[in-house]
Amino acid sequence: MKNKYLSILPATAVTLFSLSGAAQAGDHDGHRGLCSNETLRGPYSFIGHGVILGLKTADGVLHPYDAPSILDDVALVTFDGTGGFHRTDFGMIGGLPKGGKTTFNSAQHGLYTVNSDCTGTMQIFYDVGGAVPAGVETDLNIVVAEDGTLIESVVYRAVTVAGTAKDNTRCPKNCEQGVQEYFEGKKVAVYGSHESNR
Repeated sequence: MKNKYLSILPATAVTLFSLSGAAQAGDHDGHRGLCSNETLRGPYSFIGHGVILGLKTADGVLHPYDAPSILDDVALVTFDGTGGFHRTDFGMIGGLPKGGKTTFNSAQHGLYTVNSDCTGTMQIFYDVGGAVPAGVETDLNIVVAEDGTLIESVVYRAVTVAGTAKDNTRCPKNCEQGVQEYFEGKKVAVYGSHESNR
């Protein structure tokens, strides 16, 4: 009889432990979810591709440029685990280096939020002295996947400081561009070190 109860106790403990983990993962009744700002910490390499289409006026109308410009971009984003990041990138727009500079641009920083369901946002701000004029901002909706090692994102807002559309619509300071762009980030597993083959 004594052995029967001893064999039931471990099974009960495992079941209770499993249920407590499932409750935490669901973010119900005050339990924490799968992700948070702490999920993103350290360096991630990003690659981006898309098209810059035109100017978007306050009424939500897209005014196309003479021709769309293709964007390709590589970046290193270092997350601090608390909602901020530093970013350095190099990009090509319409076949020319972004801002006319052929070197990486580190004059940028950002803010991010990761929700408990692993969705979130990133805001990239360009600072004085970089390849892009200060005041330019890129906002993205993100999904964090692969245990926090992969970030998939799409740009939903692109603030620019100048520009003229094909129909002569001009951009006042801090207007929006119409873009169709995505970025993918992957956690850098080994950063700043080299391990020799043994």
